[in-house]
Amino acid sequence: MTDPRIVRGRVAGFSPWEEQFGYSRAVAAGDYVHVAGSTAWVDGKIEHEGDPYRQTLAAFGVGLTALATYGLTAADVIRTRMYITHVRDADEVGRAHKVLFDASRPAATMVVVEGLIDSRMMVEIELDAHRVGLANSLEGTGT
Repeated sequence: MTDPRIVRGRVAGFSPWEEQFGYSRAVAAGDYVHVAGSTAWVDGKIEHEGDPYRQTLAAFGVGLTALATYGLTAADVIRTRMYITHVRDADEVGRAHKVLFDASRPAATMVVVEGLIDSRMMVEIELDAHRVGLANSLEGTGT
């Protein structure tokens, strides 16, 4: 992974698909930050192939790293979405979610999908976070 960077409120530098498909990993909009679909793609490879629990932790790790660029943490997450490729993985994905978010309990959705961009990926996540005053703290930082 390249170093994440904020440019005009957007964070990039997490996967080759950002440049290829024209999107940002995260975008600040006022006091909210929206994190795009994140997987266990880390440093140019898929981590924890065949392990839905550890892939989920890795995918959320990517998303939380993007949030950290704005100074946000798991406690600031207000909504999560989990896309899984097989219903048999729901309990393990849910267990990983609970480990990370049990204290803050964001609104959450889990959906079974036919597949992800790479067949070795078992889960993709999205995050929405909020912090009162975030927009003011980003003013004057070039974002």
